[in-house]
Amino acid sequence: MRNTLIAAAMATLLAGSAGAADNPQLGKPSSDALPPVELTITLQDGKPVCAPAEIRLPANTNVMLQVVSQANVPVTITAEGQFEQGHLLHADGDLVHVMSEKGYTVKANGRGTLKLRTLDAGEHSYGCAANNKQDAPFVGKMVLSPPAG
Repeated sequence: MRNTLIAAAMATLLAGSAGAADNPQLGKPSSDALPPVELTITLQDGKPVCAPAEIRLPANTNVMLQVVSQANVPVTITAEGQFEQGHLLHADGDLVHVMSEKGYTVKANGRGTLKLRTLDAGEHSYGCAANNKQDAPFVGKMVLSPPAG
């Protein structure tokens, strides 16, 4: 797992922000850092589980979210407000924006990258739900703190 995180971090650093323009409506981010984070999706007892269960990120900052699904079914990831109102800056890979703009569906065993501007500081929940079991989502926590410095 550690090697996977290191590899994802290196790939993200090498990729940089090529082709991903910031949304001018959001203004300047609180920090110029672009921290990479990996979100891994697995199935346990037929239900998706996302790891880490608690994601800690700087608030109002552009981040690269590497999504890796080991689930053999499509899974939708959601975070209230995070994929709406222009906070999403770029998406690629095996990800499909859902019609409500409240999340992204990850194809079975898919991978992709989301570049997004995090919300303001605070605690928010995020979820992962199999498309065929929307009534049993995994719920994690996203903690957004003011950037250091």
